[in-house]
Amino acid sequence: MNTGMLRIALKMLFGNRGKYFGMIAGVFFASLVMTQQLAIFTGLMSRTFGFMTDTGLPDIWVMDRNVQFIDDVKPLRDTTLYRVRGVEGVAWAVPLYKGMIKARLSNGGFQSCNVIGLDDATLVGGPPIMLEGKLADLRRSDSVIVDDVGAAGKLAHPPEYPGGPRKPLQVGDTIELNDKRAIVVGIARVSRTFQSQPVIYTTYSRATTFAPRERKLLSFVLVKAAADTPIPVLTERISKQLNLAAYTNDEFSWLTVKYFLKYTGIPINFGIAVTLGFIVGTAIAGQTFYSFTIDNLRYLGTLKAMGATNQLLLGMILVQASVVGLVGYGLGVGVASLTQLLSTTSELAFRFPWQIMAASGTAVVVICLVSATIALIKVMRLEPAIVFRG
Repeated sequence: MNTGMLRIALKMLFGNRGKYFGMIAGVFFASLVMTQQLAIFTGLMSRTFGFMTDTGLPDIWVMDRNVQFIDDVKPLRDTTLYRVRGVEGVAWAVPLYKGMIKARLSNGGFQSCNVIGLDDATLVGGPPIMLEGKLADLRRSDSVIVDDVGAAGKLAHPPEYPGGPRKPLQVGDTIELNDKRAIVVGIARVSRTFQSQPVIYTTYSRATTFAPRERKLLSFVLVKAAADTPIPVLTERISKQLNLAAYTNDEFSWLTVKYFLKYTGIPINFGIAVTLGFIVGTAIAGQTFYSFTIDNLRYLGTLKAMGATNQLLLGMILVQASVVGLVGYGLGVGVASLTQLLSTTSELAFRFPWQIMAASGTAVVVICLVSATIALIKVMRLEPAIVFRG
């Protein structure tokens, strides 16, 4: 297509502002809904393995074979730790406790918390960012570290007067875990979890005293592979020798995601929203583009009467559809990305990897092609003599 025909195509597009903005609105709505819903879905799924994201030092997680996801804890015997340490290729192995324990608040209420018990000697698996205090402070008597969201929210002190603000839990405050005293020695920032419960870190030995008494309390064994041992080889070796499940961080994360995809209605709900966004966007853009083409049939007929081929008219339509698609997609993705700013200060789950932009961009291309095809059918059947009819 030469520059002159390109200029004519753009003048036809921009000249009809009502139809132009209508087509952009359809693409904008579709790209906004698809991008935003996919990002929220991805963010929600990433929260299911948020704890594993924070625990990045170990190479392998060892657990009962029947564990289906991160919160499906099936305790092991304490002797399992020593059996894992005896496997060839293990550089080190440490215990980890993970369980739900009720905390008694200062007003007498209760709040369920995720309690994480770290290896007493190494404190492997601790929170990634300390806002107040130090991880080593967990070695003090009755000490715990609380995540900042839980400290300012569900574990905060009640207001001093009706309608007043709640006072966040601070270093030095005391809470009760299963009727046992715990002193806050640090505030940490951790990844949000799927259940959004407060997260409390302490040592493994102290966590087992906080927890209700059971015969088995070891939740996981965290393993670091020796430098000369490939991680896949070691996971298979542990699995075969000890009859236990052994997963890498990525494998355990994906196992958790698959569980939520299979046994919850989350994929269906978000899938319906994304599909509706695509259908509605296609309907608006397609119908408006068709109406735009009908309005310009006389001009297209004139060009055809002057010798313009169907291929040239096709190129003009594709240029118009491309401009509409780029503008609508850019606006939709731009507005959707603003949602990420809200997710940093709220409970909103939002994760925006490049794959989402690629997926929504592909969908927008399909919408534009469908819209252009609808208009093209009318143009291909156009008779040049239409310009001479009254």
